[in-house]
Amino acid sequence: MSADTINLTADPNRVPHPAVTGDKPPLEILLCAPRGFCAGVVRAIDVVERALAIYGAPVYVRHEIVHNKYVVETLKRKGAVFVRELDEVPDSGAPVIFSAHGVAKTVPQNAVSRGLTTIDATCPLVTKVHREAEIHHKRGRHVLLVGHSGHPEVVGTMGQLPKGSITLVEDIDQIEALNPPAEQALAWVTQTTLSIDDTKHIVEALKAKFPAIHGPHKDDICYATTNRQEAVKEVAPRVDALIVVGSSNSSNSQRLREVAERAGCPITRLVLRAEEIDWDAFKDVRRLGLTAGASAPEVLVEEIIDAFAARFDVTVDQVSVTIEDMSFPLPRELRSEAAE
Repeated sequence: MSADTINLTADPNRVPHPAVTGDKPPLEILLCAPRGFCAGVVRAIDVVERALAIYGAPVYVRHEIVHNKYVVETLKRKGAVFVRELDEVPDSGAPVIFSAHGVAKTVPQNAVSRGLTTIDATCPLVTKVHREAEIHHKRGRHVLLVGHSGHPEVVGTMGQLPKGSITLVEDIDQIEALNPPAEQALAWVTQTTLSIDDTKHIVEALKAKFPAIHGPHKDDICYATTNRQEAVKEVAPRVDALIVVGSSNSSNSQRLREVAERAGCPITRLVLRAEEIDWDAFKDVRRLGLTAGASAPEVLVEEIIDAFAARFDVTVDQVSVTIEDMSFPLPRELRSEAAE
């Protein structure tokens, strides 16, 4: 496979079977399923590639379209230009795409004021959280957002409401310091890529301190985050080590590593490519767990399996906790019938 190809078509339920030579130490790999790309990430990458096909290069993308350096570098080679802010986008008529993490309301407003063509690749499940926050605000509730400070998704969600209308809660200790007026109605929403267990404890603490607090009708943590964490919980206690394929700035990938640690796996590593593996740490491993964050392509999982197969007699078994069939349509302006 070419390094310039993002593997969107690889089946994450396929179990590769590297050749066994007999002259290397044995290694059983337990491959977590589901793993890798979620529907929101597939949609976001499709948005960039479809925009390149329609408008030609360059197209501009505000922030990383998804948190994976391999994906970003591949899209750069195809003609995508990644910028931090809109003032880096020239008045050339080229479109600007908003990343899957979502943006504050001021960003598209500023784009409109400049006459820029914009395409919104925000994951629909993040948009759901935005809408929930807006509804709570319209109903007079102060919104508490459970999430990580500085994460683009958190910045975007907080930017949906007027300043002072939403408060970030990162841990249980911060709940103790919350002291809203007695008459102030409250509501909570969450970042979509959090640890299921950590979030559960924070929400329980919020409900204990504020019994009348309003929450979402359905949990905000996305299906893909939940499924990948459940698969890791199943595999981590059964292996000597576990690797999460993903970028260090990927929240859902970091949470997978933490879930593995808490499940009792003695060696856990987050790596983007096989070249990052510390082989000394794995020399005595005989059973390895392997998963991938929601923004990591399957080609990188295959690369790491191949790297282990060069050093071990590898067999691969898949551990599946559910089957995913979620998909999201492209933005209207990029659908075939609208673009042609």
